Amino acid sequence: MPMHALILSRYDSPLEYSTLPCPEPAAGQVLVRIAASGLNPLDTKIRAGAAAHAKHPLPLVLGIDLAGTVTALGAGVTGLSVGDKVYGMTGGVGGIQGSLAEYAAVDADLLAHVPRNLSMREAASLPLAFATSYAGIVDRARLQADAKVLVQGGSGGVGHIAVQLAHALGAEVYATASAHHAELVRQLGATPIDYRAQTVEQYVAAYTDGEGFDLVVDTVGGATLDASFAAVKHFGHVVSALGWGTHALAPLSFREAAYSGIFTLYPLLTGHCRSHHGEMMRAATRLVESGNLAPVVDPRRFDLHTAEQAYELVSSGTARVKVVVEVEQA
Repeated sequence: MPMHALILSRYDSPLEYSTLPCPEPAAGQVLVRIAASGLNPLDTKIRAGAAAHAKHPLPLVLGIDLAGTVTALGAGVTGLSVGDKVYGMTGGVGGIQGSLAEYAAVDADLLAHVPRNLSMREAASLPLAFATSYAGIVDRARLQADAKVLVQGGSGGVGHIAVQLAHALGAEVYATASAHHAELVRQLGATPIDYRAQTVEQYVAAYTDGEGFDLVVDTVGGATLDASFAAVKHFGHVVSALGWGTHALAPLSFREAAYSGIFTLYPLLTGHCRSHHGEMMRAATRLVESGNLAPVVDPRRFDLHTAEQAYELVSSGTARVKVVVEVEQA
């Protein structure tokens, strides 16, 4: 059976609306009819050929996150049934077909049931952002209630989920953002900090009496990671999903603080720890259904025929938090 998909034949070139054979689910996989594909900044970097660490060879189908409906089960799959609505971070890297296609054969361990109170479009926006946030805040930092947490980039795709997760776990949350996004950050459960109006020293003095934050979650990288080292308290913890540059560790060392890097692609690229990604998504479902987590999705609508515009929106940095391509309506 043929299916429609968007193919990238050359880096930094237009996506081609094409026909491919529909995949068959292997043992441990399910076939998913994709309803929506979540778009992340990483997807735009892969498209531009600027993400060698994603190891996604040409020609390729982009799309790391998906939400859709199970249409067939491979051998040995338990816990999922035909007709289940599922979501997860499932491909688009490591040579694994992405979600800008009508169907994908997906490792069942990566999936969870879509929250009952989310649309497919909303669900598709969550997986990478939630997995990155959970890996840093829960797996690495083991956040305790009443801790003071600073999220760098609190209005971004990962940042707005990290704010809500830390808040749901009982932390006192602060988040850097531009003045334009202060109200969004406040609505998410954090005290906004205008990083353009205050230095690190000023906001550390204002909100922690100069002691620093118990946990700093960096979602920006570069100079912001350096600022995070200066904002953490003695024996505190900094986690970052973008710690790829060259940084001076002296501020961190003088505070006897810890640093943890987050590499959310590891399970997809290696096959290891994939079941934990499914566990993460089940945790996301519980938080969403309990009213403690809600993704913010840009109201503009895109499908496979207009996906180029979605990529341009994310690349321009003008999207309202998360952008989703609706595959089923293409």
